[in-house]
Amino acid sequence: MGLTKTERRKRIHKRIRKTSVGTEKRPRLSVYRSNKEIYAQLIDDTNGVTLASASSRDKDLSKAKGTKSEIANQVGKAIAEKAVKAGIDKVAFDRGGNLYHGRVKSLADGAREAGLKF
Repeated sequence: MGLTKTERRKRIHKRIRKTSVGTEKRPRLSVYRSNKEIYAQLIDDTNGVTLASASSRDKDLSKAKGTKSEIANQVGKAIAEKAVKAGIDKVAFDRGGNLYHGRVKSLADGAREAGLKF
C-alpha cells in the first residue's frame, strides 16, 4: 500500500526542514494549511523563537469574505507587514510539505506583494 496524504506531506516536510533553517536576520516563513484555515509564522530556529505570526483566524481576517485562496493572500500580506515592522525583509520559505500551488502559492504571492523577499 502507498502512503496516506498526511504521511506523504510529513515526509516531504521533514526533507525540507533538513535544509531550511531560520536565523534572526533571515527567519523561516512556515506555512500550515488545514482544510479550513491557513497559518503563517516567522521562526528563528537558532533561538527557537516565533518572531511574528498571522492566520485566517485573526480578528481582522476572520471576517474577510472571499475564497480560501483570497484569504490566504491577505494572510500573506498581514505576515509581511508584521515582518517589515520588525525590520525583516528576507525570509526562507517553508511550504510545510504542501505543494507550492493554490493557497500556499497565494499566501507567498501576498507576502511578496507586501515587501518580503524569498
